[in-house]
Amino acid sequence: MPAPGNITALILAGGFGTRVKDLLGDLPKPMAPVHGKPFIEWIVRWLKAQGVCDVVISAGFGSEFVVNHFFNQPVPEMNVSCVAELQPMGTGGGLAHAASESRGTPPAWLVLNGDSLIFADVAAIIEALGDTSGVIVTRAVLDTSRYGSVRADDSGRITAFEEKQPGAGQINAGVYLLRHEVLADFPAARPLSLERDVFPSLIEKGLRAHVVESAFLDIGTPESFAMAEEFLATARQRKAINIER
Repeated sequence: MPAPGNITALILAGGFGTRVKDLLGDLPKPMAPVHGKPFIEWIVRWLKAQGVCDVVISAGFGSEFVVNHFFNQPVPEMNVSCVAELQPMGTGGGLAHAASESRGTPPAWLVLNGDSLIFADVAAIIEALGDTSGVIVTRAVLDTSRYGSVRADDSGRITAFEEKQPGAGQINAGVYLLRHEVLADFPAARPLSLERDVFPSLIEKGLRAHVVESAFLDIGTPESFAMAEEFLATARQRKAINIER
């Protein structure tokens, strides 16, 4: 079983952020300023607190902002590299491209969305991997209509992904742990969606849902973006993330 220090995090930051573009202008959504730092830097700092030191960022729209930020203001003790998408590749295509270009071969990739943050325990996610191909972190919400839901059996094995519909359920929280060899089975089509094209095909190979109750924020809408300052302030008080270093 790998340790947090042996895996590589891969942050998907290739989206256009159309719903919050009026608030950010030319900035890509993961670079949205929160408490004086880009939102994506808080993700990197959370990874540092979890013992994950190697980070690859798959950057699309506005990739130069991401590259310049981490070059000029590196996070201490973190190895952060950026891979630019020259054309939209989707979440699955961006993951496969960035992993290939980085030439990394970790035992597993911890994949995160660059516009959401959940204070889960990485060591527990790794433990949940077991003999499966991958782990999807899930969280209970009262209304899955914005996210879609994940179905799993009593053992935690994922059995289905359901479309967005009203009602309570477990949602995909945007954090995945995938064995390195799984990437070789990704379809060649681009753009490629993890959620629609890759994960359903991996069910037969074994995917496990890791249910958490951790604080969660997705800054994809103006309403949720407005909550980011308070979200991180609360996280600081609870020592879920260190914002000084």
